[in-house]
Amino acid sequence: MTILGDLLSTIFERRYFRGPAAQFDGRSLEDLIKALVGATGDVTGLTIADQILLRYQELTDEGKLAFFHHLAGDMNIDPEQVRQTLDAYEASPSKQTYRDFMAAVEPDRQELIRRLNQIPGATQVLVQMRADLLRLGGQDHELQALDQDFRHLFLSWFNRGFLVLRPISWESPAHILEKIIAYEAVHEIGSWEDLRRRLAPVDRRCFAFFHPSMPDEPLIFVEVALTSDIPGSVQELLAEGREPITADKARTAVFYSISNCQAGLAGISFGNSLIKQVATDLAAELPDLKTFVTLSPIPGLTRWLADNGIPFEGADAKQLKLLAAHYLMSAKRKDGLPLDPVARFHLGNGALVHAVHADADLSEKGTAQSAGVMVNYLYDLARVPQNHEGFATRQEIAASSDIRSLDGTARKQDLSNQDQVPAA
Repeated sequence: MTILGDLLSTIFERRYFRGPAAQFDGRSLEDLIKALVGATGDVTGLTIADQILLRYQELTDEGKLAFFHHLAGDMNIDPEQVRQTLDAYEASPSKQTYRDFMAAVEPDRQELIRRLNQIPGATQVLVQMRADLLRLGGQDHELQALDQDFRHLFLSWFNRGFLVLRPISWESPAHILEKIIAYEAVHEIGSWEDLRRRLAPVDRRCFAFFHPSMPDEPLIFVEVALTSDIPGSVQELLAEGREPITADKARTAVFYSISNCQAGLAGISFGNSLIKQVATDLAAELPDLKTFVTLSPIPGLTRWLADNGIPFEGADAKQLKLLAAHYLMSAKRKDGLPLDPVARFHLGNGALVHAVHADADLSEKGTAQSAGVMVNYLYDLARVPQNHEGFATRQEIAASSDIRSLDGTARKQDLSNQDQVPAA
């Protein structure tokens, strides 16, 4: 960890002494919640918050759902009060009328979540609490509204300014390495030896974002391969017997796996900042690096082909590349954005679709989701802002001439009826 990371973790890991009052409180959970929101003393508030968190973690799923419904219903805003305070502010804008309006539009449950977070270690419990909410809430509109309060607060708490970037190496603590294995979501890490091949060689890197209040829990991590040129398959990158190259011979940094680690932080984007920070740091460390690309899956390809009646089983490499390029360039949601979630992520970050490769991921997962095809998204650091702007404002997809040519050829073959493209 960096010196800054050590300092921040020390600040955020201040311990609260749990006295006898925290061990048991005979009041119901609803009464404790009401008492915490109304508490005026720091010690009293901390004691009650601690008790609520302890009690929550002992609940069954049925009890957790009841807890969430209490927050969603009994601690919601009062629409009539909101209307009255808005009318008062509109009639006479002032510090006081604005303050009254802001108090009315913020539900008590937001203040509850803030007060719960005063307990050291509470942030991680609250992240798990939101994961439970997302898991149990389903399509319940009332609980979806409650989730917006969690998300609103988490967007502030997990702001990029609070995050600490740490390199992960084979020498990192075992409990961190265990979590890298567990959280890997793109290319499964099958063993400690498999992990060693990804971390130990001089041409392999891994970086993760941590939050100072969760110093042992990575939020997101990226695995990087330093190569001489742009690779065309993940088997090539992860081969057991490959010969590493020295860092000074590397000309390309390949982001081949990006994994979000916390289900309770769904919708809180870290990937954009992570990739740009890692690319900037690597460029400063290794001036000869000239190319920054991904080797990414295409998770929606085979489903889209099947949904549109486009035959692909038994297709040769050339035809698979045509199909993949056509999917990435032309398969859109109703809002005009690419159907593929990985494409939306990288294009939204300012990358461009650079190349597609057949037989690039021959794993069971790679074959099932994309017929083995993978894609390189190129991060041209000089053009990232321009690409991002075009995508964000006009849904323009930046792409290489090769990709555009493949898509054009696919269109001439009349591969699909675009009116049938399924919405996300």
